[in-house]
Amino acid sequence: MPGYAKITLEASEVFKALGHPARVCILSKLRYESLNVTQMQECLDISQSNISQHLNILKNKGIIFGQRNGSEIFYSLTDDRVKKIIEMYFNN
Repeated sequence: MPGYAKITLEASEVFKALGHPARVCILSKLRYESLNVTQMQECLDISQSNISQHLNILKNKGIIFGQRNGSEIFYSLTDDRVKKIIEMYFNN
């Protein structure tokens, strides 16, 4: 059962990362397009530093990816499993 234990631990870590409303909101926006921190701030109404903290959590779990374009970083949702979870809630 070592494989099952690894998958269970990985799932638990992903669900922890989804455990904050701001991160769920970020992911709900990223399922459509890549965004930078400024664009996220407009819809989240929280500080850029707070958004960056949430983005780091999502990046560290491999849920999102940041692509530098000049001085900006555009983030995209890269984990298809998480995308399906988010779509289950926001497409109803």
